[in-house]
Amino acid sequence: MNNCWNVYIVRCRDGSLYTGIATDVERRLAEHQAGKGAKYLRGRGPLRVVFEKQVGSKGQALKSEHKLKGLSRNEKEELINDSENAAFKSLFRAEEP
Repeated sequence: MNNCWNVYIVRCRDGSLYTGIATDVERRLAEHQAGKGAKYLRGRGPLRVVFEKQVGSKGQALKSEHKLKGLSRNEKEELINDSENAAFKSLFRAEEP
C-alpha cells in the first residue's frame, strides 16, 4: 500500500476548483468521475486534475489541503500555473524544519 499522500486540485466543467487529498490521484479522479466520493463534484464533469503535489503523510496532506482551501481563487490559479511549484513551496516554507 502506498503511504505517500498527495494534495490535488480538480477543475470542473463550470470552471470551479475542488481541492482534495489521495494516495492515488488517478484512482481518486476515476472515483469522482463515477459519481463516488465528494458530492460537490457530482454532475460537474468532465473533471481535470490541474494541480498535484506529493506531500508525505496523511497529516501533512490534511494540513496542505486546509491551507489550499483557504487561498483565494487567484492564489489557487497562481499555484496551478506555476510549473516549478515555487508558490506552493513558499506557502509551506514556514512549516519546514
